[in-house]
Amino acid sequence: MYANDGFRELDRSECLRLLARAPVGRVVHTRQALPAVLPVNFALDGEAVVVRTSAASELVRAIDGAVVSFEADEVDAAAHSGWSVIVTGRAKLVTEQAVHERLLRNGPRSWGPWPEEVFVRIEPELVTGRELTGGVTPYGLDLSPLSPLRP
Repeated sequence: MYANDGFRELDRSECLRLLARAPVGRVVHTRQALPAVLPVNFALDGEAVVVRTSAASELVRAIDGAVVSFEADEVDAAAHSGWSVIVTGRAKLVTEQAVHERLLRNGPRSWGPWPEEVFVRIEPELVTGRELTGGVTPYGLDLSPLSPLRP
């Protein structure tokens, strides 16, 4: 995180707790040597992020075996508060039959089902997060809409 930026750094357990309640996140990967971001629904399996998608999707080809980031957040623009969590790790196609069957029962559900679906698992090597509550920084600065300190 960035020192003195007004956000509170979240520890790993707080990050995972917040991720567990988020319905949608974003996979950040490389596409034609440029950054690409794709919104997806997901679920946590332990600490790993699991995405369910079409076996023929461009996403699977782009991220299987690659180091990617996954971001989820929740923002309340009116209250000037929210959080953001980023998981970085290697994405791998789930190939073990027993794990695949378990995820079919208990894993994420596709919002747009496909005839042949696969699961991609992002194993977290780095988990970071930050939070701003009600426009007040950890240093006591009030950044709410009516604050005289607001730029």
